[in-house]
Amino acid sequence: MSRDNLNAPEAEPIHIQLLETARRVCKTDDWTFRLRDVVVALPHLNAKSVYADASRCCVNAPRHHAKQWPYFRRARNGVYEIMPRYRQGASDGAPPETDASAARAADQATGRSAIHVVIAESEGWYVAECLETAVVTQGRTLDETLANLRSALELHLDDEELALAGLAPSPRLVVSYETSAFAS
Repeated sequence: MSRDNLNAPEAEPIHIQLLETARRVCKTDDWTFRLRDVVVALPHLNAKSVYADASRCCVNAPRHHAKQWPYFRRARNGVYEIMPRYRQGASDGAPPETDASAARAADQATGRSAIHVVIAESEGWYVAECLETAVVTQGRTLDETLANLRSALELHLDDEELALAGLAPSPRLVVSYETSAFAS
């Protein structure tokens, strides 16, 4: 994305776009929506990113995510319910406790202080994948992989784009190494 387009709607964090789109496509009788409908309504986003962020937006999501937002509850496979305080036009007529602009402001003010990375060994290579950003790199050794990871992150996120990614000014790397539990 060019710098000229940073204020375009797609520059908003995915979780904000998810919430706003879910509100538009949901059935207001039970405040549920199908995630595939949200994916279709957000063609400018990678579908895998939308699915990944939807998990982070659930109150019943796994706790391993660095940042979570309590917008939805997974009702059943592929169907989500918008939590009452994030619904627009609630039946009691009260405005939602937190709207998308407030969520956006809180996200920008706090910023995540860490980028979580998972490293796994595959066919003689160490592959590092960031969980919060779209960065994947590899190396023949762990040291080389970490050096490549830092370089890739510097290229991917300059100082101005850290806030757009929901990151604090100097995020730290939290690295997990995955390996087989049993020797082959």
